Amino acid sequence: MTKISERLADLSEESAVLIALYDQDDRLRYANAAFRSTYALEPEETPLWADLMRRNTKAGKGTVIKAADFETWLVSAQSRRGKLPFRAFETDVADGRWFWMTETVQGDGWMLCIASDITPMKTSERDLRQDRDFALRASQTDELTSISNRRFMMAALESMVVRQAPAESLSGCACIMDLDYFKRINDVYGHQAGDGVLIDFARRVQPLVRRRDSFGRIGGEEFMLILPDTTLGQGELIVDRILKAVRGARPIRSAPTFSYTCSAGLAELRPGETARELYARADEALYHAKQSGRDRLKIVA
Repeated sequence: MTKISERLADLSEESAVLIALYDQDDRLRYANAAFRSTYALEPEETPLWADLMRRNTKAGKGTVIKAADFETWLVSAQSRRGKLPFRAFETDVADGRWFWMTETVQGDGWMLCIASDITPMKTSERDLRQDRDFALRASQTDELTSISNRRFMMAALESMVVRQAPAESLSGCACIMDLDYFKRINDVYGHQAGDGVLIDFARRVQPLVRRRDSFGRIGGEEFMLILPDTTLGQGELIVDRILKAVRGARPIRSAPTFSYTCSAGLAELRPGETARELYARADEALYHAKQSGRDRLKIVA
């Protein structure tokens, strides 16, 4: 087995196919020579995926990011990245090559990325596939905040429930969050400022969630966070960090003293429970958070 592993490692290093391995925090742990060359990496570098994308975009290397605002693109990409056991898509890089990229994700969050050069394929066929991929992303993305939308989040919730093992009692948590007094924000500062607050909330929360988690806007000022393989105690720590981060936000430039808060309801998946039932219990917990004073988390066991 040792010889096979060594041979596999040698072949991976020599392969023209791009191969990379990321851990559950989305930090690069292995990249073969082809991947390092394409993404301008030194052999010993282990950057976070977001930092690698940010660095390469600034230097005009690696993946071509066709977006007016890189940070908006990043939030949108992170809301989809690593959420499915397997995903395949096309991407182009700065040197003119076009790749077919696959992402294979284990239950603990580690992800294997493999990319094959498909540059010789006809441009017309490539454009059709690119249009199809763009339409799919658009159907899963909230137009205002660029994070996942209700359709994507409800599918992710259903997926977490379906994956639960019958013999296990802890399979994950769902949290519903709602911005406090949001109507008052719109009334006092205007709807444009209200939109800015929603965008600010999405930007603040996305970096605080793990890659295997799903975060999206499910309607109005309401958001959902799905935490696979997470206990109530672990989920509480994550949500508490979110509430704390939001309290320090000052998103309206014309009103530098303005601040906002959110309330949250957290529920743990029970064996045999449906997605609808889990959602209803998280929503009930949110109701109790609102009724007991807002700017807090309430938990339903």
